[in-house]
Formats: sequence, structure tokens, C-alpha cells
Amino acid sequence: MTETKEQKVPKWFEGEIYDEGSVVRNPFSGEEYELNALELSIYDMIMGAQMFIEMRYHGDMLDERTAPMQKDMRKGLDWFRTNNAEAYMILLD
Repeated sequence: MTETKEQKVPKWFEGEIYDEGSVVRNPFSGEEYELNALELSIYDMIMGAQMFIEMRYHGDMLDERTAPMQKDMRKGLDWFRTNNAEAYMILLD
């Protein structure tokens, strides 16, 4: 894990901030990356939102419950691209 700048909790993030980070494995490539506590918290939010959206997805329509989660998921992905592009490329791209 390479941290080049101090990361701040984004204002839009309402989830729990974990006490510790962990190594995460990309389920498709098998590559691993060590995330700090904030990164892991946001990563888990992204993955949870993705799972919820996939479970609720009906054809090409998103309902009123999935639209806010999709916005949060996009904010999380954008946050990773800005704050840890390497982790984004390995785990989320």
C-alpha cells in the first residue's frame, strides 16, 4: 500500500470507519492489495452497494431504492481513483 497524501473521510460517506485495514483480493484476477481502514470501509460500501443493486436490478430500470446506492457507489469509485489509483486499478477496475 502506498500512501502519498493524507486521506480524509469524504463528507458523503455515512458508513462505519473500521479500526483496521486488511488485504483484499480481486475475485476475478486473484490480485491482492492492502487497504488501510478508511479504504477498506469505502471498499466494503462499494461492494455492498453493488450486491444490493444487482439483487434489485430489473432489466434496464433502477428503482427508487437502487438509485441512491448507485450514486454512492459511483462516489466511492471516484474517491478511490483520486485517493488510491493503484488500489482502484487492482481491485475495482
